[in-house]
Parts: sequence; C-alpha cells; structure tokens
Amino acid sequence: MEGLLAQLIIIGAKILVILAVVLGLGAYLTLVERKVAAHIQRRPGPMVVGWHGLLQPLADGLKLITKEDIFPRSGNRFLYNLALVLALVPAVLVFAVVPFGPEFEVFGLKVKPILTDVNVGLLLVFALGSMAVYAIALAGWASNSKYALIGSMRKAGIIVSYEVVITFAVMGPIILAGTLSTYEIVQNQIEQKLWYLWVQPIAFVIYLFALLAETGRVPFDIQEAEAELVTGFTVEYGGIKFGLFPLVEWYVEVLSLSAIGVVLFLGGWSPMNIPFVGFVDPLFFLGPLSPFVWFVLKVGLLFLFVLWLHWTLPRYRIDQITETAWKVMLPLTFVNLVLTAIIAPIVWR
Repeated sequence: MEGLLAQLIIIGAKILVILAVVLGLGAYLTLVERKVAAHIQRRPGPMVVGWHGLLQPLADGLKLITKEDIFPRSGNRFLYNLALVLALVPAVLVFAVVPFGPEFEVFGLKVKPILTDVNVGLLLVFALGSMAVYAIALAGWASNSKYALIGSMRKAGIIVSYEVVITFAVMGPIILAGTLSTYEIVQNQIEQKLWYLWVQPIAFVIYLFALLAETGRVPFDIQEAEAELVTGFTVEYGGIKFGLFPLVEWYVEVLSLSAIGVVLFLGGWSPMNIPFVGFVDPLFFLGPLSPFVWFVLKVGLLFLFVLWLHWTLPRYRIDQITETAWKVMLPLTFVNLVLTAIIAPIVWR
C-alpha cells in the first residue's frame, strides 16, 4: 500500500512539473522569440516591463485575460470552445512520453523522468499530433467566417500532407532502435555510442522541415498570411482564447516536436557524440545534472533554429508547400526507409 501511494505521489509530481514547465516556458518563449527577432532586425525588442522586458509575458497574459471574450453571433459556441481544448490538450499530452533524462533514485525509489514509458510511445505522439487537424478545422468552421474557414482549410491540408512525411521520416530511427519506446530509443543510441543523426541525416532534415510545416512556422505559415487572411483560423477569437492558440501552435507544439527530434536523432540526454568513437561530456562537472542540461540545450538549439528560419525566410505559396511534401520529401523518405531496411540488418547488428 505504501509503495502504491509513493508511486501515485511520484506520478502526480511528474504531472505538475510537466504542466508548470511546459505552460510557463511556453509563455516565456514568446519573449525569447521577440528578442531573437529584434536582434536579427538590429533593434532591442521589449525593454519596458521589467529588466530587459522580463515581465513582458506576464503583462501580455494579464492584458489578454482582462479583454472581453467576444463570440461571433452566427457561430457555433460549443465547437468554437471545443477547438481550443482539442488544440491544447493533445499538445501537452505529448510530453507524457518524452524522457527528460536517465533513471535516478529519490529516497530509495527509482524514478524515470518520463510520465509514462509505454512501448508504443511514438505511436501515441503521432496519434495525438493528428488531432490538430480537428482542432483547426473546427476553429475555422465554428467561427462562421470566410477568412477563418480558408485559413483552417489551408492548415488542415498542410498537416495532412506533412503528417505522412514526418511519419515516414521517423521510421528510419525506429528500424535502427527496434522499438517505439522513446526511452528505449535513447538508451539504444547510448549503448551503440552513436546518435542516429549520423546515419539518418536525410530523415533528420526532412523531420525539421515537417516540424516547421506542422507548427505553422515560416516558410509554411500560409494559413495566417496577414495580407490575405488577417490572422487565419483565429480571426474570430478574442481575449485569452486568441492568445492560447499561438501559444499552443507556435511554442508548445514546437517544443514537443523538438523534444521528440532530440530523442530520435540527437541521443536524448546523452552528451556530445563523435561518430563511431563515443561520447564527450564537457559538462561533466555538473555531475548528475549533466544529462538533463544536455537535453535542455539540444531542445533549445532546435527551437532557436526554428526562430532563425522564421525571421529570415519568405513565405511559400500553398501549392509550393503541398508539392514539396508529395513530390520531394515523401519520395526521399521512401528511399531513406528502403535503404535503412536493407542495410541496417547487414551492417548495424
């Protein structure tokens, strides 16, 4: 009975930590993006609220909370609110299968820094990711606005196209690891002393582009082309609801897919990897904290890469986006998958 109670306490603590970190970090990543964009454009960015604008996200959140919640007169209120729930909940649930570090002990109890280590973790990730289509389609339809509907149809088309691409892109690491468990994929890379990035470079590049498309980042942000659609499928949302949609799409989803990319290709919490030689840990002086710091650094670098592309590239047309998915990226993932399936059993084992 005491063991069960301890396990329940650990699970509850994990849930609270994940929610606090993901939502809190998501809010503060808005400030990070504004600072990065400002420095790219040679300006200071937010500087007024708090030291160097550190309290700006709190001020923005307070402002949105106090705004009036306006609802379109001829819209569908139930679907209008359901769309936000379907966008937020699956995006946060993805972190349930993200391993943040190796197993450690607390008061004699072994704790894995992952909410649930299921053997079909990646399948759960993409099942939850596919629900974004319903959230966006409902947001556009329930708003009863032409701008919102066009934006949602564009976004739904992009997600359907790139869900196929990203699924085939991750098949290579899955074949090499022989498992769908996110924790075991990291452990296999550590045991083999090799990040899968070095043997799956094509899959990694395609994964990054699919990440941009899935999260509506430049150059794939055609769903909210301001000159055409104002703000796309969120045009009829106001107040805190208007703030939560970009928080989920641009920050929480980018974080979750970046974390999954780190797990699949960059060895999770492992230190720097020299191909076919081993690992080098310049942060060895941090002791047991080193693996967690490495994981955070890798996710942070992927996030900064996304921001860099967002503020330097132009926007694609919708036909260019879908043609790139079906005519370029999907055939490349097929070639990569076939080569991996043929060569891996001969060379890898």
